[in-house]
Amino acid sequence: MKNSDWKAVLQFIGPLLMAEGVLMALCLIPAWHFADGTTPQIALCSAITFAVGAFLHFRFRHFRNIKDRRMSYLLVVLLWIVLSLFATLPFLATGATHSFTYAWFEAMSGFSTCGATIFPDVAALPASILLWRSMMQWFGGFGIVLLVLALTPKLGINKYALYTAEASGADNAGGGAVRTVVTVRRTLTVYLGLTLFFILALLAAGMQAWDAVNLTFSNISSGGFAPASDSIASLTPLQQYILAGAMFFSGVNFTLLYLLFTFRWRKMKHKFDELNSYLFLCIVAVAFVVVFLHLNSGLPWADAFRVGTVQTVSAMTTTGSVVADYTLWPVPVTFLLLILAICGGMAGSTSGGLKTMRVLILFRNARAILHNRLHPHIVNPVRLNGKPVTGHISNNVMVIFIVFGGTLMLGVMGLMLCGVSPTEAIGASVGCLTGYGPGLGASGGFGSYAHFSSPALWYCSFLMLMGRLECMTLIILLLPRFWKR
Repeated sequence: MKNSDWKAVLQFIGPLLMAEGVLMALCLIPAWHFADGTTPQIALCSAITFAVGAFLHFRFRHFRNIKDRRMSYLLVVLLWIVLSLFATLPFLATGATHSFTYAWFEAMSGFSTCGATIFPDVAALPASILLWRSMMQWFGGFGIVLLVLALTPKLGINKYALYTAEASGADNAGGGAVRTVVTVRRTLTVYLGLTLFFILALLAAGMQAWDAVNLTFSNISSGGFAPASDSIASLTPLQQYILAGAMFFSGVNFTLLYLLFTFRWRKMKHKFDELNSYLFLCIVAVAFVVVFLHLNSGLPWADAFRVGTVQTVSAMTTTGSVVADYTLWPVPVTFLLLILAICGGMAGSTSGGLKTMRVLILFRNARAILHNRLHPHIVNPVRLNGKPVTGHISNNVMVIFIVFGGTLMLGVMGLMLCGVSPTEAIGASVGCLTGYGPGLGASGGFGSYAHFSSPALWYCSFLMLMGRLECMTLIILLLPRFWKR
């Protein structure tokens, strides 16, 4: 790896740190409006972050091309680490926490849109910190969709080099990939449009502007942070349904949403397989949870439908907003929520998990193998949107599934070695790796991760990063061959 490549990476990190500094500066608005006493600290954190970013940008402004393909993988990992590192400054400077481990966990949870928190009483935090938590998730949800696609072409690498496992089975199976600039413009338009729409919808439903902004930022990004300690449980039923809508749309492919909202339905007809599976799984899961809650927990049909719908959509899109303490629900329902979080939403959305696309390909591949066992002479290819799925994509999906499952098992074992109980270790591993956030036991429902030891919190932070980068990108960096010339 050449020095010029490293300098190009540092130059590229600069503008994003400058953008992060601007986001911190926006937190001065609630600090001043609510007079929470954090104005000087937030201003200092913003100035430091912006200054460091400006220095890197202008110091290495002549280095714009990365010739070594490996550096692109390193760049994406460094972006999330560096952004999270500077995101700890507001937590530490304002006294929200005096532990760097806690601040790092909260920052990584924010930018990875995980939603796990170490603050037992979120409502006691300064207003500036509440907005910072929400903006981290909004920026992180937007970034994971666009960061790789929008910025890596500037460095002269393939625009889908780091997005292979995300939407490759959907968009590339048919031939050509969508141009990066077009993809960026469409995703940005949909993301901003949905954000504005749901803020206005919550305002129309009687919510205060402060809560509407925070909750929209965190739910449209599949994040789950909330300005209240009981998440969204104290909201009105209408407001909860509106947020469920925000979660649902956050789990849909943004390119597909753009085609839908611009009435380009003809271009959508060959992209319905994953959407149909997403809708089917959501409807079946909601029906199961609602019926089970009514029959086994004694909830009235109206309450069972509201609570079951919102919590199920939250789990399936890995948002992590909590409308009721699901850890007290029957075990089959709680188990189903974890399974939904592992499946996740559609490829090209802000949700985490394996993605519906991969799960669909896995099931169809298994079905084809079983058919071939019965009829070995029949050619029965796996099809997606009416077209055969290539062996490369099927193998890629299988590898992702194996790596994801292996990482999940290692996560459970590692947390148990850190002193976490088996039940909580399972819930925390699923919550952090998929981006769902809340786990089981004391870390589930309205709980927090504050009782975890420092090694356990660092391990959970690592799982968040692994899950947000689709596992493979970070694993590539851990290979000894990556660092050889």
